[in-house]
Amino acid sequence: MGPFHVPLSTVWDVLTGAHGVDDTARVVVLDIRLSRAVLAWLAGAVLAVAGAAYQGVLRNPLADPFTLGVSSGGAFGAAIAIHIGLTGSLLAGSGLTALPLAALAGSLCALLVVLMLGRLAGPFRRETLVLAGIVVTTFLSACIAFVKSLDEEAVSAIVFWIMGSFQGRGWAHVLLFAPYAAIGTAVVFLLSKELDILALGDTQASQLGVNVNRSRMLLLFGASFAAAAAVAVSGIIGFVGLVVPHLVRLAIGGAHRPLLAVSALVGGLLLLWSDVLARIVLPGGAELPVGVVTALFGGPFFCVLLARRARRESA
Repeated sequence: MGPFHVPLSTVWDVLTGAHGVDDTARVVVLDIRLSRAVLAWLAGAVLAVAGAAYQGVLRNPLADPFTLGVSSGGAFGAAIAIHIGLTGSLLAGSGLTALPLAALAGSLCALLVVLMLGRLAGPFRRETLVLAGIVVTTFLSACIAFVKSLDEEAVSAIVFWIMGSFQGRGWAHVLLFAPYAAIGTAVVFLLSKELDILALGDTQASQLGVNVNRSRMLLLFGASFAAAAAVAVSGIIGFVGLVVPHLVRLAIGGAHRPLLAVSALVGGLLLLWSDVLARIVLPGGAELPVGVVTALFGGPFFCVLLARRARRESA
C-alpha cells in the first residue's frame, strides 16, 4: 500500500518471480515496500518484547525502552551524527548512513551509564535504576536541545528523526538491525522462566536456585540491546513497548514465555499497520512520522486501560 498504486495481482507476480512484470512495480514492491514492511514488523516485535522484559524485571507496569535511557541515548547519538554531517551513504545505493550506527552507540552508552549509576548507589533496587534512567534521559534531552541550538539548519532533521519513521529505510537497514535484535531477543526468551521466578521476589527466586543479579542484568542488557537496535533504525517510537505487553497480559495472563511470543506478534502487527497509516493518511505522497501515529492511538488506549484497571481495583 502507498501513493503509487500496485494491484494485488502485480504484487503476487513480483513475489513469485513471474515474468513480464513492470520494472517500476518490481522496485516498488521488493526494494521499497517489502523491506520497509519487514523492518516495521521486526522493530515493533522487538520493542514489545523489550517492554515486556522491562516490566517483568523492574516489576513496574510503566517500564518501557524509555525507562533506562535507551531511546534518549539513541536520539542523542543521532543528533550528534546529524550535527557533524554523518549523513552520507556508507554503501553506494544502499541508503545506509552512519546515523543508525551513531544512534546504536548512543543507546548502548546510555544503558551502560544507567547501570553504572545503579551500581554506585549500592545493592540493586528497582527504584534506583528507574531514577538513574530518568536522570540520564533528562540530561540527554538537555544535550539534544543544546545540539539543536548550535545548528539551527539541522533542527528539522533531528526533530523528524526523533519522531520516528521508516521513510527511506531499505534492506541494508534490515541487515544492520537483525543481528542485534536477534541477540537481544534470544537472551530475553532464553531467560523467560527466570522472569517468571523473579516475579515472586528476590528472596524466593534465590531459594529456587536463580542467580538473581546475573539473570536480572542479562535480561536488562538483552532487552536494551534489542531496543537500541530498533531505535537506531526507526528513531523513537513510543507506546509500543508500553501498551502491547499490557494488552497481551490482559488477554493471556502473565506467564512470560507466551507473553513474550504474543507480544512480539502483536507489536509487529501494530507497528506495521501504523506505518501503513503513516504512508497513506496524507494526500500527495506526504508521510506522517510513525511515532506520531503510535502516540495518537497508544495514548488514549493506555488511558482506557488505566481507567479499567482502577475500576477493577476499587470494586
